[in-house]
Amino acid sequence: MPKEILKRSEVDVNYTWDLSAIFKDVNAYNETLSLIVPKAKSLNETYKGKIVSAESINACINELKEVSKLMVLVGTYSSLSVSVDQGNGENLQRMMNFRSISAQVGSLLSFIENEISFNSEEIIQEAIVSSPDNAYFLEDILRFKSHLLHPEVEKTLAALSPTLEAPYFIYNQAKLSDLKFEPFNVDGKENPLSFVLFEGEWEYESNTVLRRTAFDAFSKQLANYQNTIASAYQTQVQKEKVLSDLRGFPSVIDSLLFDQKVDQDLYNRQIDVIMSELAAPMRKYAKLLQRIYKLDKMTFADLKISVDPTFEPAITVNEAKDYILKGLSVLGEDYSKMIHRAFDERWIDFVQNTGKSTGAFCSSPYGSHPFILISWTERMRECFVLAHELGHAGHFYLANEHQNILNTRPSLYFIEAPSTMNEMLMANYLMKTSDDPRLKRWVLSSMVSRTYYHNFVTHLLEAAYQREVYRLVDQGQSVVAARLSQIKKDVLTQFWGDAVEINDGAELTWMRQPHYYMGLYPYTYSAGLTVATVVSQNLIKDESLISKWLDVLKAGGTKTPVELAKMVDVDITTEAPLRETIHFISNMIDQIEELTNQIELEGSK
Repeated sequence: MPKEILKRSEVDVNYTWDLSAIFKDVNAYNETLSLIVPKAKSLNETYKGKIVSAESINACINELKEVSKLMVLVGTYSSLSVSVDQGNGENLQRMMNFRSISAQVGSLLSFIENEISFNSEEIIQEAIVSSPDNAYFLEDILRFKSHLLHPEVEKTLAALSPTLEAPYFIYNQAKLSDLKFEPFNVDGKENPLSFVLFEGEWEYESNTVLRRTAFDAFSKQLANYQNTIASAYQTQVQKEKVLSDLRGFPSVIDSLLFDQKVDQDLYNRQIDVIMSELAAPMRKYAKLLQRIYKLDKMTFADLKISVDPTFEPAITVNEAKDYILKGLSVLGEDYSKMIHRAFDERWIDFVQNTGKSTGAFCSSPYGSHPFILISWTERMRECFVLAHELGHAGHFYLANEHQNILNTRPSLYFIEAPSTMNEMLMANYLMKTSDDPRLKRWVLSSMVSRTYYHNFVTHLLEAAYQREVYRLVDQGQSVVAARLSQIKKDVLTQFWGDAVEINDGAELTWMRQPHYYMGLYPYTYSAGLTVATVVSQNLIKDESLISKWLDVLKAGGTKTPVELAKMVDVDITTEAPLRETIHFISNMIDQIEELTNQIELEGSK
């Protein structure tokens, strides 16, 4: 049963993350922050107007890397402090101050890529040859050269960055600070409600009356904020449209895919194949849930219920550590040591408290170690969520160790592959180590309802919705709240057909996801999971792939998504990996149905 959420000052500090790994205290943070602008000014004075040779190009980049390291550390410290307590005025002020300084630094250093690009291709190639460490950064500059604007325009855009980033900030403030929920009443009893409680507890509640009433109460309050959040989103997409046009891209989608180093063929294939071919298996799964719960009808509010809610055990943080270490041991001793450190050195923020960001994420600042945010609900499913975030942590732990700061981040297209890979490895381990049909059904249904529903359905349907929004924006149209809700409802209806009633409130799920402020992010979850599914299944037959996989993690941003996938023998330029993954999901659903029949038969004896 959901419990009252504590204030940040009331939680057990042992289950919070320890940001002293970045800075020992606020004074140390402020000292480092004070160094950044002078360093940026010095870099500006030393190199502006003087980047005219391979030697000066590389010297400037090397100093840029040093400033970038400091920026990452102070930026991470300020943002992570806010993420666990959006209502803390001191933390908010610190983050706002950093944003202001970040804009100043961006303006001071915006000349660098422009001036490098003004050199001839021969000089840039000479710089690439003379400094392999800077090669990938320089190759990206060459690639972007035709989309750069006049230096003064680039400087102005950099100075305006806090304003340009405002929609995401406004969204988070509205969602996490201003949006309040009254308790809802069922059978004369009041039940607490918040974003964290709804998304962490009530959506999974096995009592149908409680679950549906919570959904209605949650949706009713969301509706009161739809115009504010729609305005923030409209500002975001119009900003992206203006920047796309300024830089000469054919469309917003092309502009946002450019940094991902994939084309529209990969993007559209991911959405279209899943929308058309995964719908039937997922509708079958929805009908199975309806049968198990003896529901009068299957509604959108029922889609996250567990196949067997009475079986999922409660699990402590320490028990989760043991499961995860065993499940991911196949990745080797060094990877296991990293997991030990994550628990023992407080890399992870487990507690639930008011003002804390919802969901889970991993931040991996260069020059420190990763940090993971999660709201622990003491349910076994959190093992998969934590394994997922540890996948991000392991990825950037290795990439940061083997690459310079400018080369660590791979394309957004590939970013979710290491995280979902860990979920697959956890499932493989649990299936291999038990003959209990209920446990097997729980593992399979967890993979379908959490890993695949979350990544291949929830986020993919977000992607299909997002694509329609950008198509309208490219046509010069606006997207007000009512239109956004209609687009979302149409996408949900197309996918679920008559198997699921898209009840009132379902259309407002566009308001719940911050990913829309991060470019074309939602579809990448399914893209990463496609790679992870194929590789994890191939690992069962060939464990030598592990070393190849670790090489992928170490490669960071030095290869394109197509190249990274080929390193582990997956060709994402074809439909084959997608179809293999959809077939895998369909087989899991068939197994869940068979195990349900077996369990029900044994229970009737």
